[in-house]
Amino acid sequence: MTTSQQNLASGQGWYVCDVLCTAGAGDRPFEEAHDTFCVAAVTSGTFRYRTRQGAAMLAPGAILLGNVGACYECGHEHGAGDRCLSFHFAPAYLDRIASDVPGASKLAFGVPHMPPLPALASLLAEAEAAREMVDIDAFEELGLRIAGAALAVAGAALPVASDAVPGVRPPSRRDQKRVAEAVRQIELNADRPVSLSELACATATSPYHFLRTFRQVAGMTPYQFLLRTRLHRAAVRLRMSGDAISAIAFEAGFNDLSTFNRRFRRVMGETPGHYRTRRVATR
Repeated sequence: MTTSQQNLASGQGWYVCDVLCTAGAGDRPFEEAHDTFCVAAVTSGTFRYRTRQGAAMLAPGAILLGNVGACYECGHEHGAGDRCLSFHFAPAYLDRIASDVPGASKLAFGVPHMPPLPALASLLAEAEAAREMVDIDAFEELGLRIAGAALAVAGAALPVASDAVPGVRPPSRRDQKRVAEAVRQIELNADRPVSLSELACATATSPYHFLRTFRQVAGMTPYQFLLRTRLHRAAVRLRMSGDAISAIAFEAGFNDLSTFNRRFRRVMGETPGHYRTRRVATR
């Protein structure tokens, strides 16, 4: 078995599990069917997800969307392994959530995924921290918030990067592999400077071609992904530890505390100090 999952918490009409996949390029894509509505946050690795709503390469920060009963296929031809925090909802449970979400006109996701979105950065960091701290009591609330966000995005028909964008040539399998390799390099080296030229050189492409392809596949630029990775890791540390904010900022890859504070507030909506204080107060 290349996939294992650990149930973290559950209730009437919902459950959440930690899914770890070790499949690699030599393993055939596997086909399954969603037995519930699924909203899964990718926390590490990359993989290709294909369903009736479309196909996309998912990277950390992206959210997989699955409709109940829909067949899907996952493949790792571009890199080995991934990990997801996967929330599952029975139709009646999700319907109650959808009734309170403006724009959620029907109980179905029209897109296969959501790219990494700044508006969800704080929520996903909170969810990953809950997983690492085994904070079981936090998952029902987190599931409601993540499901509501997914329904709102799907209802608003937000443009999402995928393999089939009208008027835009889809990235080739080779380009998708290059982006997957670059994502992994950024994950491994997020605490140090990573230049666009360096990433492009590693994939044997020009910086312009690499930038265009990365943005098309990942839904953001390489620098935006690097910044998101650093801020996400810092947010998880702020929730899990009592380390000094300056130490967390420097270890995440920020060389200036004021820059870290400014960027954190812009993405997370509050200062690192307020973020930590509010999260600690809710425990």
